Amino acid sequence: MAGNSQRRGRRTSSKKGAAKGSGGQGRRTLDGRGKTLAAEDRPWHKAYTGTNVPKKTKWKQEKERHAAAEQGRIPKAGSPKSSKPAGRRPARDTGDGVEVIVGRNPVAEALRARVPGTALYIAQGIELDERTREAIRTAGNREISILEVSRAELDRISRGALHQGIGLQVPPFNYETYPDLLAAAAEHPQPPLLVALDGVTDPRNLGAVIRSSAAFGAHGVVVPQRRSAGMTATAWRTSAGAAARIPIAKATNLTRALREAQDAGILVIGLDADGEVDVFDLPAAVDPLMIVVGSEGRGLSRLVGETCDLRVRIPIADQVESLNASVAASVTLAEVRRRRGPSPA
Repeated sequence: MAGNSQRRGRRTSSKKGAAKGSGGQGRRTLDGRGKTLAAEDRPWHKAYTGTNVPKKTKWKQEKERHAAAEQGRIPKAGSPKSSKPAGRRPARDTGDGVEVIVGRNPVAEALRARVPGTALYIAQGIELDERTREAIRTAGNREISILEVSRAELDRISRGALHQGIGLQVPPFNYETYPDLLAAAAEHPQPPLLVALDGVTDPRNLGAVIRSSAAFGAHGVVVPQRRSAGMTATAWRTSAGAAARIPIAKATNLTRALREAQDAGILVIGLDADGEVDVFDLPAAVDPLMIVVGSEGRGLSRLVGETCDLRVRIPIADQVESLNASVAASVTLAEVRRRRGPSPA
């Protein structure tokens, strides 16, 4: 009946236990936090100068910095090559057009090939080897900013790529205009020799074609505005610095660009496995020439193939279906160079 419930756990007494006190902890919240530090006294602020750091601490920091500089990790403080201003955070601008070459071998090779760089990122606490020291030394000699960053920051900068604790930031590539490229080729002592890429989307192939073009005396490379690889960090690295020695132009419409070359008196030939002429039987190689290289999979697009004056094949063994785009370009450029003879000094 009501009032006589025997359920377990039901409290039958209304008396509460003794209230627990805070032990005086609550009073501390009423205490002031002291004066607000000036900007130059806050270590996390960009205006921090470190003037209020205890003398012993400052001496220890300077000693550690000097030891790190001797090991090649960071420039000595006060050195003309020091590129990390005190109190400033590393550059974080990795927007559109900015590329980062990562990995110890790729960065060392890129710097050796004089790929233009704007910043060299070194992760804090990495184990230095000969490639890393070479990269730091080369960047310092070329007055490229050397920034020591955390691994998390380098992960963000490299967009999660395997960076091995080092990255080289390269600026957006400065393309030539197509009319300027045609005009410069026409003024060359030898007949113009240009290379155009039709739908080559692998930046490694682009870099390899640029390297071969520079090696065999071509006067410029043309890439389409759309559906084509651009001058990324990978293309820079594969070109081994050749992209800095040969003009590269972007064409809004490749078919129209080919017609403009034809109007300028340049013979446009397309590389095609079913071409009418063998590349080794091409007497026109000594004339003004533009070589069009198709994509890695489908080759020349229909409209580009129809626009070419001549389609040229490279004879290969029957067991092999086709050649890589950059290899095909290299074979053709080498044959053109052989027929033309050495470039004038």
